[in-house]
Amino acid sequence: SASPPAGSVAFLGLYLMFGYGASLICNLIGFTYPAYVSIKAIESSNREDDTTWLTYWVVYGVFSIAEFFSDIFLYWFPFYYAGKCLFLVWCMAPVSWNGSQVLYQNIIRPCFLRHHQTVDNVLGNLSTKALDAASSVTREGNTGPPVP
Repeated sequence: SASPPAGSVAFLGLYLMFGYGASLICNLIGFTYPAYVSIKAIESSNREDDTTWLTYWVVYGVFSIAEFFSDIFLYWFPFYYAGKCLFLVWCMAPVSWNGSQVLYQNIIRPCFLRHHQTVDNVLGNLSTKALDAASSVTREGNTGPPVP
């Protein structure tokens, strides 16, 4: 007979395939545990766990953006949420070859290294323009209504 944890995993897998609210369950799995251990990492003096969980959140963010643009197609695939959940568990797995490390080292980091200077320049220009606009509005706002 199957042990209770195996039964729970089987039920969760079936629920993610066919259950109502599978999206919520999948997102809770991808967020709740990582958020909890991220808080623990922040509170610990060990910097290695900080890097581990920062890497997870970068991959989670990139995945979420990619999913947003492709969700209209992905949600039609059978067992999408079960696959997404397995992907997120792989990304947080306590092994050196987990999804976060593999995807960060092989895709995200090379892309970042190739383009970060351009992004920094664009953000710097936007920041300067925003400060100039705020300064202009402040100067114009300080003139007040004319005194009769």
